[in-house]
Parts: sequence; C-alpha cells; structure tokens
Amino acid sequence: MNKKTKTWVISGVAAIAILGGGGYYFANSFMGNNVDIEQVLPASTAASTTDAGTGTAVANEAASAEQLNGDWTISEGSKVYFSVTTSQETVNFVDEQVSGTWTINVDDASQMKADGQIEMSGIDSGNGQRDNHVKEADFFDVSTHPQATFTATSFEGVPAEWTAGQTAEFKMNGTLTVKGVEKEVTFDAKAAYENDQVLLSATTMVTFEDFNMENPHSVVLSTENDIQVQLELKLSK
Repeated sequence: MNKKTKTWVISGVAAIAILGGGGYYFANSFMGNNVDIEQVLPASTAASTTDAGTGTAVANEAASAEQLNGDWTISEGSKVYFSVTTSQETVNFVDEQVSGTWTINVDDASQMKADGQIEMSGIDSGNGQRDNHVKEADFFDVSTHPQATFTATSFEGVPAEWTAGQTAEFKMNGTLTVKGVEKEVTFDAKAAYENDQVLLSATTMVTFEDFNMENPHSVVLSTENDIQVQLELKLSK
C-alpha cells in the first residue's frame, strides 16, 4: 500500500467514525427519553394503621359497596403512557387528554363496564420533532384517526371489598382501537379507593404490527416490537 493510498484509507476510516458518531448522537437525541411515568397509586401500601391514641395496630376499614358502586368519570390528573424500548433505553410518550367512564359494581362484576379515549394530538415525548413524526400517516395517522379508544368487555377477579390503603388486583378485558384497527387486549389492573376517588393503574402489551405500523428501526438504534400501554387514571363520582 503506497503512502497516498494509506492516507485515503485512514481518512476514510476517520470519516466513517465521525459520521457514525454523529449519527449515533443524532439518533440518541431523537430517541432519548424525556418523560417519566407518574403512577397514581401509592408506592407502597400498609396492611394496617396505628391508632394515634393507643399506638396499637388496627385493621384498615374496607370501602363499602355503596362507596364503590356507581358511575365514575376520568378526572384531571389522569394520563396514558406508551413505552417503546430501543437498544439504548425505554422511551415514554404521555397523553393527558384522557376522558371516559367506569361503572363499578363490586356485587356483580358482570355488570361492570368501562370506556375511555385519548386525543392523539396530545401525545408528548418531550421532543417536538419526534412527536410530529409519530403523528404522521406511517404511524398514528392522527389527522385521519384523531382518537384512540378502549372499551372494556369483562372484568376478572374483582374483589367484593377494597381495603383502604391497599390495592385491588384484577384483569380488565376489552377492545383497544388505534388507527381504526381493533385489538383484543387484557390489562393487568390495580385499583384503590382513596379520598373519595378511585385510582386505577393498568398495563397491557401490543405490537407495532397489531395496528399496521412498521417497527422504526434505524441504522444506529434497534427497536423492540412490543409497545407497553399504561393507564394511570383518577376517577371521581
């Protein structure tokens, strides 16, 4: 290899390294996570409380059917998250434009029903360029399908009593509709009754292909096919 050829090879390797590094920086900036998931349920729950007068442990009271049964409306502070995992990290999207209702009947879970929707224009990842991209036709196609909806069809394992300070765990089955495509899903849910509100945290997993979207792989970063959907809802009567 003559000197001139060697110089070109070295220059080429250096250029590839610079471009590769720049590409990595750009992709990392474009894909980096800027949203932390805020859970509505307390980080931990206690099985009992302490009586202020005696200092002895007392059992938490259970919320009555009268308190729980009825129509609840999704209220301020509710959020829906979408999470996608890349080869670098998990990227979260949040949507605070959430509405819907949940009819609770702890005496007969077959009578329970729920529905909700989000305005897809409210999707926010803290990166405007990325947000505009996912709202385009090859992903969520927000101009044609401005809302995503969920309609519950059945509930499994809903306890008859919800103890204050503890969560009730159950499964919520239903239909998730995104881009006009319906997908049957099951949410693993936890709920609690606190300060005259019902707090609901629930997660399910779908894929890009479920809603006719292509996995956004890039030269620099790979993306898993799974998308986690997480509900963090506050409901009031």
